[in-house]
Amino acid sequence: MTAIVRDVRPEDAEGFARVRRAALPFMLATAEQVAYDWAHAHPDSHARPLVAVTGDGTIIGTAQLRIAHDAPEPGIGSVNVYVDPAHLGRGAGTLLLRAAEEHVEERGARTLYSWVLDTPEDRAWAGRRGYSPSRSAHFLRLDLARAALPPLQDPPAGVELRTAEDFAADPRPLFELDAVTTADEPGDVGTELDDYAHWRETTWEHPLLDRALTTVAVVDGVPAAFTAAQTDGLGRYCSGMTGTAPAYRGRGLAKLAKTASLHRARAAGCVEAFTSNDAGNGPMLAINTWFGYEIGATEVRHVRTIG
Repeated sequence: MTAIVRDVRPEDAEGFARVRRAALPFMLATAEQVAYDWAHAHPDSHARPLVAVTGDGTIIGTAQLRIAHDAPEPGIGSVNVYVDPAHLGRGAGTLLLRAAEEHVEERGARTLYSWVLDTPEDRAWAGRRGYSPSRSAHFLRLDLARAALPPLQDPPAGVELRTAEDFAADPRPLFELDAVTTADEPGDVGTELDDYAHWRETTWEHPLLDRALTTVAVVDGVPAAFTAAQTDGLGRYCSGMTGTAPAYRGRGLAKLAKTASLHRARAAGCVEAFTSNDAGNGPMLAINTWFGYEIGATEVRHVRTIG
């Protein structure tokens, strides 16, 4: 039976998150999180979440699409489609992709990016729809309940480890650190973080962000490196972003912050840790391998040019 594609409704949040967890188990997804994301999407992104449903209303596929309003160049859109593995072959993915492409194209997108799992079937599916492979990224997993974590170390002179909670009165220094580290993050599409109010809504206030586990290395009073921790209340921890300001790189500050965060996560009851890395980000991959993370899956970013 062919699925039907429609816009999401408030009551779809749990089904939307369920499909995401089934299709991509290395990413955190909760009903609270997806509902929050829908409500706080930037108006310039023209985001429009879609679902594919069966005749009885069961959600079997999802699509996330947006215009990259925060990219330096205009006309870039992203379309990511996920189908519950138990419901493949019903045409849900194709219907979702068509509806998503139409929406972003009508709003000026001329280059479309989409993440595709690195399997022969998924890559062939994307190729038949006009998408060509670009760069790749790895999902990594750490068995936090059993892993032999690196021992905690005292910070060197002049360095202090703090949590995000310590910046609750004024998180702007963390925004500035996030912006400078994101600016040179490897990827096909650059990102410029320059909207503090939107960052507060979509990052600082995000329901997955765990401020008690998010750890910041402060050098002589200045935030220099951090690891942003996300948790889902189900024993799963994810490093949302780990970065070091350019002036402080090469001093092991990212390792220091991440080690402390992982130890805190284990003490808080988390049993699995996830992260993701661009395949070309050798330094961060080396750090995660040092921690004991192993590659669980790989995605390939595909691109399609319109016109």
